[in-house]
Amino acid sequence: MTYGFAPPPASDPSHRLARILEPAEWATAGIPLLSNPRVLINGLHARHAPTPATAVIAVLHQDGRLAASASFRQHGKDADGWELRNGLLARLRRIIPHDLRLRAPVRTAALLYCREGEGGWTVEDGAWMWGLRDACTLHGLRCGAYITMTPGGWHVLGDGRHGRRPHTGSPGGPLIPDGAGASGGSARPSRPGAVPANPRHTAAC
Repeated sequence: MTYGFAPPPASDPSHRLARILEPAEWATAGIPLLSNPRVLINGLHARHAPTPATAVIAVLHQDGRLAASASFRQHGKDADGWELRNGLLARLRRIIPHDLRLRAPVRTAALLYCREGEGGWTVEDGAWMWGLRDACTLHGLRCGAYITMTPGGWHVLGDGRHGRRPHTGSPGGPLIPDGAGASGGSARPSRPGAVPANPRHTAAC
C-alpha cells in the first residue's frame, strides 16, 4: 500500500486551526503512557542532541524498547499540521517498515520537539500533535506521547510528567544506557525544513 503527499488545502486560517489538537482532545485520545519517560528522553537527547526547532520521532516496540528514531529540523510555529505530518511520515518511512497489514498497531511512535518558550501547550504543539497522530495512522503505528523540550526542561504533555534535565542547553552524549538495545550510526539534522539524504537516525532490533 502506498500513500503520496498531497499538498494541504488552501491556506485558509480556518483549515490550519482544524489541523491542531487541543489539550482536551489529546487527553481523550487514548495516548499510552511512557513507562519511563526520563530514560527515553535521556536516550534520545544523547543520540540526537536536539536544538530548538528539532523534532525527534521515536518508534517503540510493545515492551517499550526503542526500535528506531530520527531527527530533523522543521519550524512548526507557522507550519500547518499537514506539513508537519508529511515531514514525520517521510522520516518514519526511512527508518522502519509500515505496519499497515496488521489488524491493530503493535508499535508506538512518540515525538520529542525541542523549542524555545515554556513547556506548556502552544498552538505550535497542537499542530505537531495533529501531525503525529495522522502520521501514525498512515504508517500503521499507535500514536504515542508528545514531549516538549525547552530551556526549562522537558514535559510530557497530557500526563503532567516533567523534568529539568535534559533541556535545550544540555550537551548531547555520551549515550546513556536505556535498556533499549539501540545502536547504530547517526548524522546531524539538516537545515530547517529540509529532508536530508542521510537523516540522523538510530535503529535497533
